[in-house]
Parts: sequence; C-alpha cells; structure tokens
Amino acid sequence: MTGFLILGNPDNRRVSGFAEALRHAGQPDPIVISHRDAIRTPELLLTIPDQPLLVRIDATGEDAEVERLLLELGWADAQTAGCSTIAPDALAERAGVSFGEILAPRQHQFGFRRYLDQLQACFDQRPAWRVLQATESIADLFDKRVTSRRYAALGIPVPEFLPDIDSPDRLREQMLAHRWPAVFIKLACGSSASCVALYQHRRPDRDRVLTTVHVRSEPGSTRRFNSLRLQELHEREPIDALLEFLIAEGSQIERAISKARIGARVFDLRVVVIAGEPVFVVPRASPHPITNLHLGGIRADLGEVRGRISTDAWRRAMASAKAVFAAHQCLHVGVDLLFEADLHGHRVIEANAFGDLLPGLEQGGLSVYGWEIAAALGLDLPVI
Repeated sequence: MTGFLILGNPDNRRVSGFAEALRHAGQPDPIVISHRDAIRTPELLLTIPDQPLLVRIDATGEDAEVERLLLELGWADAQTAGCSTIAPDALAERAGVSFGEILAPRQHQFGFRRYLDQLQACFDQRPAWRVLQATESIADLFDKRVTSRRYAALGIPVPEFLPDIDSPDRLREQMLAHRWPAVFIKLACGSSASCVALYQHRRPDRDRVLTTVHVRSEPGSTRRFNSLRLQELHEREPIDALLEFLIAEGSQIERAISKARIGARVFDLRVVVIAGEPVFVVPRASPHPITNLHLGGIRADLGEVRGRISTDAWRRAMASAKAVFAAHQCLHVGVDLLFEADLHGHRVIEANAFGDLLPGLEQGGLSVYGWEIAAALGLDLPVI
C-alpha cells in the first residue's frame, strides 16, 4: 500500500485534517516531517527510504518559528535584490515574530523559494516518491505576477495589469491614462488577502484605500500588521507610504473589476480543481470587494449563484479553472474567479497552491481532502 509523507506544521489543522481524512479512507497514518525540521536539516528527508510514497507539501503559514527560519534563509538573496530586509541577528534579538506582523515579505519569498529548492534536491534522490504539488509549480503560484502573465498568454481571462510601476505618482498617471478609477495592489507573494490594497483615485481630494494592512507607529519605528479588520485611508501621506511599501516589495497591480452581486453583497468563487476537474465551488459574498471569509465574507448559497448565471457562462468559467490547473503540475489548485457585474463575463483573479482548506464541504460523500486522497491513489471517484 502506498503511503503518504506530509511536510507541514504538525499542530496545524491542515495536517491534522489530512491525517484524519486518511484514517477515514482506511489508509495508514502519514509520515509527518515538520517544516521547522526540514528547513533546518533538509537531509532529514533522506533518512526515509526510497520506497513508493505520495508527498504532500502543505502551507508554511501560521507558525512564527517557520516564518523566522524562512526569513533567515532569504536574507542573502534579499540583500542582493535591494528590497526591505531584516537581518538574522535582528530576528534573534526579538522575542519572536508577532502574529500577523509584516516584516520583509520579499525576503520571506526568497527564503521560501530556497526551501523549495532544498526539498527538490532531496526529491531528486528519491525517484520512487511522487510529489503531489511540484515545487516549481508551488513557487510559480506564489508569484501573482508570474501566474497573471502566464494565464493571459494562454487566453485565460484575467484582470488587465500594469507592469513597471515604480512609484505612487507613476501609478496614478497610469490609472488616469487607462481610465481606471480603481486598482487592486496585491503583494506578489501574498496569500489570504495578506498585504492587499484596493486603491481608488479620481482626483486628488477623493483618494481612498481599503486595505488589510494596519500600521502601528511606535517611537523610532513603524510596524505593519495584517489585520482581520479592513482599514480605510483617505489622506495622501499614509496612502503613499503604503503604496511605496507594496510597490517596493513587488506587487501585482491590476484593474479592479466590478463583481456580480447577490442582493447587497458582491461575490466571487473559490474553485478547487482536483486532478483536472472543478470539484468544489465555494461562493464568497461580502459587502465590500475583498471577499475572504476571515475578513467578514460569508459562504453564499451555491444553488442561488448557479441559478443567476447562464449555463454557458458557468461552463466557460469552469473551463478557465481547468485551464489554470493545466498550467501547473499539481494534484489540486485553488482558483479564485469572479463573474463580472453582467453575470456573463468572468476573470480569474488568482490561484493558490494550498487553496484546499475548506472544512465541512462534501461531494459524493467525500471531503476535499478525501477527494484528493482518492485521486492521488487512483481510486474510482464519484460522478458529480
């Protein structure tokens, strides 16, 4: 019987949830190696024999020590890139990484990429293992600039984007030139709406930013945190300070497209594509355009959404989700897409290598993790 190896944060609900799904499917408990141990000592993987194993790389988030280790790993690359940095000795002096604090996002991304490369070097020595999410695909999915351009080149509808923006003034010039009243500025390596800003610019006295970034000013320093409560900015000085930070850290800047509505709420979709099929669809509705569930969005009724969208429009949207999946070497991809206000056109907003944490959902008697396990093992799947 082929077993599973999970690289993750052992105390996290992702790892415990997947292990529970394995037990429910009658499979043996997985081998679990923590990201902490794998980052410190990648060779630990090579103590596991080269026997048939299905390898699941899970998210690194929600662990302050893992965050610190990735920042240390990305330190040298960040220095070379000239982005904001935090030195290893400065990290050592801190009591720890404060939950939700935004330190040096691009440095973290460099560290994450280094970690993936270290894992791949080990995987290359274990040909009997099958890695369910290719490390290169995970790296690509953590750069919104890469995926947006790739999808556009493949003919997948995405929001139009602005390249080569190096300052808030340049951004405003381009918004006026394109006649875009609003843009989303998304940290290229962000997830779960981390470091997202919706910027509206019509004329100088009507600027407005809606953002997940909360700024805390302290004597001699400014600290930024991802907040569960959206922040509004109206004054040019704090707006430009935020824009400068996001631009310097590397951001995807794209036209804000009006989303379709259900009553007083706008909505978009999280589509989990597993083994090429869009199996699970979660409509997320909110009174504001940032619909993430942890920011006040709610799961809308899928039947009501389907009832408002024509069969052809729905088919085309799901075809785009499948095309996104085909652009990567992954067992599953979480695809976020919106329907435009006319309920006819759609756009893929972004995709996520770890977008499968959707507890409580079932299709054909299988949970999201249950479906992934069956697909990975090549078992018969329910017809939906």
